Amino acid sequence: MSYQAGRADVAVIGAGHAGIEAGLAAARLGLDTLVFTINLDAVGNLPCNPSIGGTGKGQLVHEIDAMGGEMGRAADMVTLQSRILNRGKGPAVHSSRIQADRRKYQDIMKKTLENTENLKLIQAEVVRIGAEGGKVTEVETAFGAIWQVKAVIVSTGTYLNGKVITGDTEYTSGPDGMLAATRLTESMERLGVRFMRFKTGTPARVHRDSIDFSELEVQQGDEDIHPYSYYTDAEDFAKIKQIPCHVVYTNADTHNIIRSNLDKSPLYSGKIKGTGPRYCPSIEDKVVRFADKERHQLFIEPMGADTKEMYIQGFSSSMPEEVQMQMLRSLKGFSKAQVMRTAYAIEYDCIDPTQLYPTLEFKEIEGLYGAGQFNGSSGYEEAAAQGLVAGINAALKIKGEPELILPRSSSYIGTLIDDLVTKGTNEPYRMMTSRSEYRLLLRQDNADQRLCDYGYRVGLLSEERYNVVKEKERMVKEEVERLESINVSPKDANPLLEKYETTPVKSGVKLAELLRRPQLDYESILPLDPNRPELPYKVRETAAVEIKYDGYIRRQISEAKKQQDLEAKLLPEDIDYNEIKGLRLEARQKLNEIRPKNIGQASGISGVSPADISVLIITLWGGSK
Repeated sequence: MSYQAGRADVAVIGAGHAGIEAGLAAARLGLDTLVFTINLDAVGNLPCNPSIGGTGKGQLVHEIDAMGGEMGRAADMVTLQSRILNRGKGPAVHSSRIQADRRKYQDIMKKTLENTENLKLIQAEVVRIGAEGGKVTEVETAFGAIWQVKAVIVSTGTYLNGKVITGDTEYTSGPDGMLAATRLTESMERLGVRFMRFKTGTPARVHRDSIDFSELEVQQGDEDIHPYSYYTDAEDFAKIKQIPCHVVYTNADTHNIIRSNLDKSPLYSGKIKGTGPRYCPSIEDKVVRFADKERHQLFIEPMGADTKEMYIQGFSSSMPEEVQMQMLRSLKGFSKAQVMRTAYAIEYDCIDPTQLYPTLEFKEIEGLYGAGQFNGSSGYEEAAAQGLVAGINAALKIKGEPELILPRSSSYIGTLIDDLVTKGTNEPYRMMTSRSEYRLLLRQDNADQRLCDYGYRVGLLSEERYNVVKEKERMVKEEVERLESINVSPKDANPLLEKYETTPVKSGVKLAELLRRPQLDYESILPLDPNRPELPYKVRETAAVEIKYDGYIRRQISEAKKQQDLEAKLLPEDIDYNEIKGLRLEARQKLNEIRPKNIGQASGISGVSPADISVLIITLWGGSK
């Protein structure tokens, strides 16, 4: 029996990483917000790897924080170990990653939602979204509660018609044995939403005391660590007592066990129908796809400071439990391993994201937004980024304020969303630094400078925070100018150049020119810079990168400017691409389907060629570029 439960501005369905950011953003922008979750104990869950960040993903967390999101702040509070990945490469691919205390992360996020003004956190399964005249009007729970709302953000993760599969065993379930959401897909299909079926998986959890760590390699955290969030005290964070992780490798026995049992793998028997993530395959998929590889690296990571559960990164599987035990005990140090949670694959419903605008609102259903794995992505960080943007845009629309669309050149968040809504995806989308053509511009160290204007404009960043970022920007500029202006004589420079085995100079040289040499960095030229001012770490880091990679950065800025010029050319909302002569048939079909907002977005659509873009520009602007 249904009943009228009340009214709200925004309803968020799901309280995972996307739902949390969406709900907090909408509520902090003054909107009366409901956040629904099937189980309050699942708020902020890390059902797979207990970590935040990674290659490309660390950049996303810094960007989320720069815009006023929550993930980075919570991650700093629960850090067990912190590392910068790809330190041996250039700054464009340096990515933060922390090992997180899983339960503490959940506790912090749940309390944050509970204590946020304008936000109600409700345990209930949403089974229906109501709409009239192509516009969202209400949501209904399994208990019959009907809430009148102006916007709905769907962030259902892997819960939507979730099915857990291990060997021949399969059953309806969300992650970690939670209930699945079994009725919402049908409701949305009635609204015209197109769905796909994806799959992901997670490794077994093993009791710490059953592992012989003397057989494993130790992996310590970095000595010099820095937080994700502006709000975290950097000095306190640097004092964290880090917990070591460990490394082990598969071997010939492991691979033989897997190969001899492939007929029992639901991945190869056809039992699993959903498409899995290419860049995070199961161990049986790795052994088949990389048959010439003698071993695969696995990371043994703690689930928390107060639990004996250990996570085996890189060892996800859907093999039968008995086979999993054989595989596991073939590893060094795991001959007596006790499994606490069996590995499993999970299939779930998600949408074709080309149904969305770059605001993450559905094109055909006003007020309905999607975020996270519901949109075909994978990963906590990708989900949180989308949730933040969806929450902001839902709030801005209700308030009658301009929408927020992040250009590709502004951020990895902008790249992520542009990829999803213009290109779509036929597998779970994962962010990597290689996704961006502007990755030297989109570094971790300058995320605040790139995105604080957006966060401040929409109202998620305080004036105090905004001013701090602007002061950092000023200090970086001054330090760059200072190093470009100071001249050093050959007499002073050459002893240092000889020490670092780089070519001596015959005439005076600027400090900035020395810094651009591969053999030298900001700290190594200090003996030549006795009057260097005391500057915060973040200022030093960004100034040094801007000088060292100046030529490359200028080139990417030029390329980004060209893209921004294309994005400034807005396409008419009512345009019929079938009427434009000279467009190829595929281009007409794709443009009519995706309905890009501007020429820049149109140029990123698969199937739309540069020649098609030229036709559009000539037709609409008379050839003016």
